[in-house]
Amino acid sequence: MPPRPLARLRRLCLALPEAHEVEAWGEPTFRVRNKMFAMYAAASTHHGGGRPGVWCKAEASNQSLMVRAAPDRFFVPPYVGPSGWVGVWLDGRVDWSELAALLEDAYRLAAPKRLLRSLDATTP
Repeated sequence: MPPRPLARLRRLCLALPEAHEVEAWGEPTFRVRNKMFAMYAAASTHHGGGRPGVWCKAEASNQSLMVRAAPDRFFVPPYVGPSGWVGVWLDGRVDWSELAALLEDAYRLAAPKRLLRSLDATTP
């Protein structure tokens, strides 16, 4: 049986330097130096609205491109969507490699430069 989406998401997020998990608003959020870069949205809460997903910090220009290109995979999340965050549905077929890259990009927007140097030193 494949791992639940939250377990896989947690593994990806917590593999980033000094990333940690904090429960907020009833959902797991993923942070670096207490700055949030991702949030799980359970299907059973108003955050997920019937489908599990993850909200990732992103540049506003990337959000609109992604959502227009693949609305079946990406969405504008409530609350943080106006700030450019992008949502990724975690039901159906998820491209976990692509999601790992999106999470790294989100992390890079929140992490201090010292941690980015550390990440760059470990990334091939």
